[in-house]
Amino acid sequence: MARAATSPSARRQERLFAFSVIVKQVLGLSPEEPVTAMILEDFLTFMKGLISFPLRIPGTPYAKAVQARERISSTVKGIIEERRKADCCKRDDFLNVLLSTDELSDEEKVSFVLDSLLGGYETTSLMISMVVYFLGQSAQDLDLVKREHQGIRSTKAKEECLSSEDYKKMEYTQHVINEALRCGNIVKFVHRKALKDVRYKEYLIPSGWKVLPVFSAVHLNPSLHGNAQQFQPCRWEGPSQGTSKKFTPFGGGTRLCPGSELAKVEAAFFLHHLVLNFRWKIDGDDIPMAYPYVEFPRGLPIEIEPICSES
Repeated sequence: MARAATSPSARRQERLFAFSVIVKQVLGLSPEEPVTAMILEDFLTFMKGLISFPLRIPGTPYAKAVQARERISSTVKGIIEERRKADCCKRDDFLNVLLSTDELSDEEKVSFVLDSLLGGYETTSLMISMVVYFLGQSAQDLDLVKREHQGIRSTKAKEECLSSEDYKKMEYTQHVINEALRCGNIVKFVHRKALKDVRYKEYLIPSGWKVLPVFSAVHLNPSLHGNAQQFQPCRWEGPSQGTSKKFTPFGGGTRLCPGSELAKVEAAFFLHHLVLNFRWKIDGDDIPMAYPYVEFPRGLPIEIEPICSES
């Protein structure tokens, strides 16, 4: 008998997934540990006030964000002290790398940890949400992705984990991820500074001026992408896929996001288990809104039910 569909918040579940991955890589914490849930809740509070009016009055989003960051810093410092007391127990995580150097102060190490957690969690989870959102509205693309992952799973034992070789086979999945990034524009712009006078067409950008390249102006430009407003993963078929001057979701050049490949691996592996084990559809009319940064106002509720395997 098929189980009834439920309507959870996809955003919350994808946040939990992405945070579980990055907190394991950075701090060596498992999702089941109480401190993991505590750090996640503080990060959720921190994100709500990250881009807000800097008014530090009790109860405002900014004040709550400052307090949340202080709590996260205190938690990380506590973990650092525990590691030092038990220095015989080395862990294979980023914090262990930081503790192995004396060139950084404790405050700098904590800052590195916070930046790594933030960079590897919020945008990654939102990218996964965008993939779920767009695929939920495109039965044809969802079917192609499902067929691809069924083919990969058919070559593996029941409980066998995915490998890097499996990831290389997820070609259409990569097209879907690229297209979700192009249409979703998770990062609206980046901060840059002109190191010398730059001429662009009839404009002069003086040396020292701040420059904010807006990605959506390129990603949704019909002169660069045919049917730019349409979700069409097939546009990425061929040798031109990946970062280029007309597709820069992770920035570019020497400032290319160092976690871009990890984020895409997470999205691909998440999608593998989702399409093979569940069917879903968007519950209601929740759409991504770009204020102050891209988010789903209602948390992207979805109707989801497990796919019962044939006995």
